[in-house]
Amino acid sequence: MSYAIIETGGKQLRVEPGRFYDIELLPVQPEESVTITNVLLVQNNGEVTIGQPFIEGATVEGTVVRHFRGRKVLVYKMKPKKKTRKKRGHRQEITRLMINSINMNGSAVASRAQEQDEAPVSVQTTTEEPAAEVPVTE
Repeated sequence: MSYAIIETGGKQLRVEPGRFYDIELLPVQPEESVTITNVLLVQNNGEVTIGQPFIEGATVEGTVVRHFRGRKVLVYKMKPKKKTRKKRGHRQEITRLMINSINMNGSAVASRAQEQDEAPVSVQTTTEEPAAEVPVTE
């Protein structure tokens, strides 16, 4: 399993291909692709590459799924014995980003297609004969 640590919106996130993450608003339309170049660390099959502060040539590519607003956060300020109270709310603008691939120097280290191929798939085959059709009377 491969992953990368990226920096976006002033925060650091651990991302894996094939998963989606909620990050701060990006100025991109939904269904468009985004390339993030602020990659701090890449781990691929036990091999770890650490940047100082960023890894040169490393990128993370993703697709914007949608934009939405987060939950409301209430800010309540009160001074006791003074009859002063302030109540304000805030909703953060959020972008949902689906990670497609992690690239190093132009070649894909991990991609969404590779992660789906590695996932164990259990397929059951039945040898039973199909049931006979029963006429329906109304």
